[in-house]
Amino acid sequence: MSDRDQFRPADHPNDHFLLTTVVGSYKKPKWLDRAYDLYEDPDSGFDESEFEEATDDAARLITQEHERAGLDVVVDGEMRRKEMVEYFAHLIGGYEFNGRVKVWGHNYFDKPSVVDEVSYGEEWLVDEYEFTSSVATRPVKVPITGPYTLANWTFNEAYEDDEALAYALAELVNTEIERLVDAGARYIQIDEPALATTPDDHAIVGECLERIVADIPDEVRIGVHVCYGDYERIYPEVLEYPVDEVDLELTNGDYEQIDVFTDPEFTLDLALGVVDNHSAEVESVAEIKSNIQEGLKVVPPERLTISPDCGLKLLPREIAYQKMENMVQAAREIEAELDAGTVEVPATGGTASADD
Repeated sequence: MSDRDQFRPADHPNDHFLLTTVVGSYKKPKWLDRAYDLYEDPDSGFDESEFEEATDDAARLITQEHERAGLDVVVDGEMRRKEMVEYFAHLIGGYEFNGRVKVWGHNYFDKPSVVDEVSYGEEWLVDEYEFTSSVATRPVKVPITGPYTLANWTFNEAYEDDEALAYALAELVNTEIERLVDAGARYIQIDEPALATTPDDHAIVGECLERIVADIPDEVRIGVHVCYGDYERIYPEVLEYPVDEVDLELTNGDYEQIDVFTDPEFTLDLALGVVDNHSAEVESVAEIKSNIQEGLKVVPPERLTISPDCGLKLLPREIAYQKMENMVQAAREIEAELDAGTVEVPATGGTASADD
């Protein structure tokens, strides 16, 4: 569909190019958590304009932190979002909330119900994108929770089944992406963490994606992020998805599933997790270089994107930053070694060209 060369820096030091980015979420500064608490307390006197200033400051801080780490494509760490389903459900007509439920450990979210036909009201992410772009000097990616996950992680009290709900939500996601594109967005990531944990629903996600990308220009890069799970459930079917890139979480499983993606040949771009978002241990540059070479078993360098396994919001910021910085350094070293011909690209990954 689209060409990732638009995200290659003009002064890139190597002939080869491994696009570096992050999945999305990032640890919020402690003062922003405090601002959330104050904003939700009607007796605090902390008004909307003060809360908006706090979120703007946090978004600016994290965007610049991503740039300082050297990432080619940045996000704002989702500073305006408390949770990936709850945030969107508050903006979609037809939802109501029932109270907080435990997700894992000490993490909770306000799990919503769909009680009426879903509808699009106010814009979801356009203001977020426009602000991030205004403070970034590098291209900005927009992560957006996909309709399958929005449906799967919601109590459905209005539609015949979750499939019907997912299709209705896909139409709303398409509307939002059209507005993001109008605002200038050129890299959209659809987050579908529910996909690899639910058997045999890959066809539903595929149909949702068909509806999402309808009439989206070819120059807009569309990726789908799938968290950990049994990837044999969705491969090779994901190759039929109307996306440019599939983003996978494999570091946490020590790449035990990497061979799943070699037969049949992986024909899309691969965004490969090369640092573990579940571990506070910072991987060395050498370790990450070894992880990157796992991706070269699947695709050639010109179709490989380097990122963390998933969002980094559960890690301390200093740990997350060191992981990103080492990740970028590893990618640049692998590029230089590819230029010099000292890194072998396996036959399954194709043959790289110095012009790529």
